[in-house]
Amino acid sequence: MSEQSHTWRERALAVGCAPLVDAMMRHHEHKADLPALHSPAPERALFGPAVTMQFLPTRDDPAVQDRGFGDVYDEAVRGAEPGAVLVINSGGYPESSHAGGVKLSRASRDGLAGVLADGRLRDFAELADAGFATWCRGEAVRWGGDHVMPYAANVAIEVAGVTIVPGDYVYVDSAGGVVIPAASMETVLTEAETIVSDDEGFRAGIASGESS
Repeated sequence: MSEQSHTWRERALAVGCAPLVDAMMRHHEHKADLPALHSPAPERALFGPAVTMQFLPTRDDPAVQDRGFGDVYDEAVRGAEPGAVLVINSGGYPESSHAGGVKLSRASRDGLAGVLADGRLRDFAELADAGFATWCRGEAVRWGGDHVMPYAANVAIEVAGVTIVPGDYVYVDSAGGVVIPAASMETVLTEAETIVSDDEGFRAGIASGESS
């Protein structure tokens, strides 16, 4: 992870999800918040620049072929900085499995901060031991390749009603998540820190008996 990304990560972790969402709403009109998700290790917050894998509904004809998870993944992470976040869309099937412990072991090899999937993942026990952060729609036991297939890397994708462009910064913790354009990261962090500081002042005033 670059020095700048590391500094941003520490600041994001210090303020948490809700102030980041509030700060985004003050500077952007588009939807940027993600709902609360599931994780095999919910104590691990996720932060980093996005690399994306686009999934589509499975087809069995030559016009649209399943390229295979490994090939699309390798294209997605090629040239990515350490600490990147692999983001996977649902392909229209958020209740289907999109990967599991074996396929996602690549994230440890490549130094990713973690994985955000708008679908289910298998092998929560393995993912909990992997050391990176993982957030998704929940655990699955059934293979999902008859429903969805990996198709393209590093294209704009949709996750829970939010557009994610490669290079956007993703923050997810047990409360929910937020997607922040890289160009807005410093502005949003500064605004979120102001929100936290103001809230602390309001809380102190309430405790001291101030009426407003």
